[in-house]
Amino acid sequence: MKVEDFVQILGTDFYTGVPDSLLKPLCSYLMQTYGTDPVHNLIAANEGNCVALAAGYHLATSKVAAVYLQNSGEGNIINPVASLLSEKVYGIPMIFIIGFRGEPGIHDEPQHVFQGEITLKLLEVMNIDYFILDRETTESELQDTMITFRKSLAEGKQVAFVVRKDALSYNGKFSYANGDEMKREYIIRRIVEVSGDDIIVCTTGKASRELFEIREMRGESHDRDFLTVGSMGHSSSIALGIALQRLDKRVWCIDGDGAALMHMGAMAVIGGTARGNLVHVVINNKAHDSVGGMPTVAGKIDFSKIAVACGYTFVAKVNDDVSLGDILNDVRTRKERCFVEIESTIGARATLGRPTVSPQKNKQALMKFIAQ
Repeated sequence: MKVEDFVQILGTDFYTGVPDSLLKPLCSYLMQTYGTDPVHNLIAANEGNCVALAAGYHLATSKVAAVYLQNSGEGNIINPVASLLSEKVYGIPMIFIIGFRGEPGIHDEPQHVFQGEITLKLLEVMNIDYFILDRETTESELQDTMITFRKSLAEGKQVAFVVRKDALSYNGKFSYANGDEMKREYIIRRIVEVSGDDIIVCTTGKASRELFEIREMRGESHDRDFLTVGSMGHSSSIALGIALQRLDKRVWCIDGDGAALMHMGAMAVIGGTARGNLVHVVINNKAHDSVGGMPTVAGKIDFSKIAVACGYTFVAKVNDDVSLGDILNDVRTRKERCFVEIESTIGARATLGRPTVSPQKNKQALMKFIAQ
């Protein structure tokens, strides 16, 4: 189905969400139509954040907003759906548009498999009626579904469209560039060169895939790395959990701007509790690069100033190769709470593969390395 028809049938003029690869046609259409105008399309920090924004929209306009997300973000919406939107509380209507990663019977990456199995079950538990959108869905079917859904929305309930791969199409093109030059994979390679036998916890998406392939190309073991293939936004907390228990080891967290924004409260916890063995690196390309390159708000904020306010004792911001080498070598020996923001261009190698080691084996190898 053409995304233009999908949007017209939904009939809402406010969308907020976290981009998803299966929803790229919708995200591209919204960016092409509205850009980053927050009155109509607001890419938020996390999915719960989106629900609250959409609730505010309803309170201000009496109209119904749409929230788009990957099904991995269902966990983030459970609290506001159950304790805010529910008809047993405020009864705030909302439309969810959910990318169906890990759909049962369709091959996907390990982090999506269980999420795919419980996607519809979670909606049922939250009392959210849903319709599965696929390539065969017709405009007439969607219109009939919306007639039924509007009755539920009028009663203060929520509804969802669960979108299968290739269910939506869009012929328009959207591209976003940030003007920075250093590539993320190059930055990660420099961190690997400097970190030696230190532990590296890497954020979800292409960053972990690049770290895995860098180790492969260098002929090195993966036992020092934890690849956070899911749970976006939690890598820094995983790194802190390791660092606090093993003060004899230095721990690096390779984070992304979208992930850091998603659960930014982790920075305050790190700043307030970390010792001198954690280096938190945020590679900032101002985009959700792993799911289509849609912009984040990270181009409008200053992570380094936030880090200072959160209590990191050494903070640096880097946007060139020379400074990168100097700062990485500097923090390698510092016994402080270190934070480094590194500005990066968008994009990855077309030949970038995926880890060939299972998450279970990755976990076991790291734990064995830490225990040595």
